[in-house]
Amino acid sequence: MSSQKDSERTGKPKRGFSRRGFIRGVGIGGGALGTGLLEQEALAAPPPAKVVGPGPVPITLNINGKPVNLKVEPRVTLCDALRNYLDITGAKRVCDRGTCGACTVMMAGKTVYSCTVLAIDAQGKNIETIESIGSPEKLHPVSAAFWNNDGQQCGYCTPGFVMACKGLLEENPHPTLDDLKKGLGGNLCRCGTYMGIKAAVMEAAKTMPAAGGKKNG
Repeated sequence: MSSQKDSERTGKPKRGFSRRGFIRGVGIGGGALGTGLLEQEALAAPPPAKVVGPGPVPITLNINGKPVNLKVEPRVTLCDALRNYLDITGAKRVCDRGTCGACTVMMAGKTVYSCTVLAIDAQGKNIETIESIGSPEKLHPVSAAFWNNDGQQCGYCTPGFVMACKGLLEENPHPTLDDLKKGLGGNLCRCGTYMGIKAAVMEAAKTMPAAGGKKNG
């Protein structure tokens, strides 16, 4: 009380801390501290990712051993790029949901559903389609085995099955029936030619020249 009376009597402001001043100081200090942290985070943050599209962008695909240049929207799948832009129609667009295997191709030495891979993401990887593994005059051993064992009817699933079988045999040259079921479990035949397909794979395992080792794409 005496200090308050002294300040009133002398006309000079009292000295010491006030609650309002303390809160004001903390607020300023906290703001400065917060700004510094935000600046540090901004400096440490990685640069933003490169965005392409939504219009067509140039890409290069390595298909069946040859580079191919084309322009596609980033949303275009590898399956649609093959069929609609390059007229490579062996891989079939059936379910378009990654469940039937009709669009199977080999990419970087592995079998993939081409309907689940964006064409823009397939750049720099060797892509192998059924068009490259033989000809009507000289069938690939897997294709010949499908022919010999009636492993096809309507034909929509056949290219995908042939590529899946080829990939299976390159990974496992001597599969058992259980290996075959697991290896081809992602491919569906709506015509029900599974018995012929099983026989075809077992025959191809004996005739494939590449059965002795695995290939890398």
